[in-house]
Amino acid sequence: MLFPFRDDVPRERTPFVTYALIACNVFSFLWFSQLAPLPQQVFLYQHAFVPARLSKMPDGDAIEVLVTVQGLQNGRPAIAQIPLKLPPDRYEVISSIFASMFMHGGWGHLFGNMWFLFLFGGNIEDRLGSLRYVLFYLAGGLMAAGVQWVDDPASMVPMVGASGAIAALLGGYAITYPWARIHTIVWIIVFFTVIDLPAILFLGGWFVYQYISAKSDIAGGVAWWAHVGGFAGGLALMPWIDPRPRKRSEPTLDETQEAVFRDEGLLS
Repeated sequence: MLFPFRDDVPRERTPFVTYALIACNVFSFLWFSQLAPLPQQVFLYQHAFVPARLSKMPDGDAIEVLVTVQGLQNGRPAIAQIPLKLPPDRYEVISSIFASMFMHGGWGHLFGNMWFLFLFGGNIEDRLGSLRYVLFYLAGGLMAAGVQWVDDPASMVPMVGASGAIAALLGGYAITYPWARIHTIVWIIVFFTVIDLPAILFLGGWFVYQYISAKSDIAGGVAWWAHVGGFAGGLALMPWIDPRPRKRSEPTLDETQEAVFRDEGLLS
């Protein structure tokens, strides 16, 4: 298992927008978690992105889903399925694409997304500034949802999570800071160590894993194509939204190494 915990790209400004996005996601998750099972499921279908709703919207057709609720009946576990009709409301369908970026399926899902947002988002915010950063984030989430919809336009499964938007940040980071060092914990069973990986290697490996998972669907229920679409969208969008020339980051020498190189005549 790989766990990135720090990079070596200095920031000039405090990433207030990134912190605000994290706060919004956490607040949204806590509010959603306190709902009773039935209202929770109804809210999920009404406000998360359901690809089939977008597909049916041009024809003006509603879709009907079965909301599954678990509970107790006469002291015994029981499962009830309640039909729910989702109308082709244009505003509700379009807003669900953005609302789904602030909804998560569990604590693990939330923590993984927020950690990557915290780790990589700050540098992109520092590079773009607040307004362009927000636009980039939302555009990445939009492109991610679009790719997921193209893959399965008839899907009735609600898509939730900030993964697609964050994947766009990863793509933007990979093309802007390809040689930044990502300090990473490598954990194998009970053994672990810390290594420094170039961002292009770490994030490129992440993208390859997402693509292979999307092609093979090794874990059903995960919007793998949204991750792929978000990352590819970030790669394509970053040079357009930030056309400033990029300087290749080269490895630096510490003072001891520099002195040795000078003694050997390798540095002037």
